[in-house]
Amino acid sequence: MKSNTKKLTVAALFVAIGVVFSFVNFPVGLSKCYPIQHMVNVLSAVILGPIYSVLVAFCISLIRNLSGTGSLMAFPGSMVGAFLAGILYYKTRKLSLAFLGEVFGTGVIGALLAYPVAKFILGKEMAFFGLIIPFSVSTLGGSIIAIIIILSLKKTALNDYLNLEGNKHGN
Repeated sequence: MKSNTKKLTVAALFVAIGVVFSFVNFPVGLSKCYPIQHMVNVLSAVILGPIYSVLVAFCISLIRNLSGTGSLMAFPGSMVGAFLAGILYYKTRKLSLAFLGEVFGTGVIGALLAYPVAKFILGKEMAFFGLIIPFSVSTLGGSIIAIIIILSLKKTALNDYLNLEGNKHGN
């Protein structure tokens, strides 16, 4: 997917999906899990690349916060996973590494970065590792859905449009 117009259009579509489906959530501990966010992270990482995937995650988090459907923990929770998924996929072209990048980036790194936000800004009392389980549950579900979607798309005409096979310099 070389065209910037194409990339911006697909990125806007991903932001819309992430915002519109933000009602799909469930509580785990002190956190709400949004698996659609993580599905979008993996899809955008594979289709658009690391920079766009981080921008998509940021825009979804920002709009959800402004509309009252998200929390400040969404920023580190989504953006780190999107970046790691994007960079690992860009470097290797392996879906499994995009999946692992999202799961580890969000479930561990994003959770640890969200801790100070939760504790000092939002005033939530919790253990330092308290967000790892809820963030991991959320990202696992969404990442699995994304992989299923990508594997399904590879069998359709959208594969050529989205350039899912991609070349290293096209993303």
